[in-house]
Amino acid sequence: MDATVTCELHLRLILSSESSMPVRASLRYDTADPYAVHAAFHTGTQETETVEWVFARELLTAGLHRPAGIGDVQLWPCRSHGLDVVCIALTSPEGEALLHAPARILEGFLERTAAAVPPDTEHGHLCLDERLSRLLAES
Repeated sequence: MDATVTCELHLRLILSSESSMPVRASLRYDTADPYAVHAAFHTGTQETETVEWVFARELLTAGLHRPAGIGDVQLWPCRSHGLDVVCIALTSPEGEALLHAPARILEGFLERTAAAVPPDTEHGHLCLDERLSRLLAES
């Protein structure tokens, strides 16, 4: 049976060394897609104004403790205003963003995903036959 773990959190979009702005984000982990965490960054005043990214759960976990990732997504732990945060650097053809996520909340979310699907057991949660049947039915 599939389960979903969700988390709402408040990030800081770093604009300069002196300036940042709040960004609300939603994280979603679905046991049917056990390697991935889906992130929706709410960029405007309306709920429909979101930017979506998909991260490897393993990447988010590593970024809590050490620099991780290459290319479009990079994470590393740091401190900001006396708080432990995870820096999330995102790069796309549309631009770049540096976000600070509260480490404690991110860690709690990842602990709940690990309770749903323990690390290194993701392969046992993939239902490839079911996914293939669904995909073929859509075409």
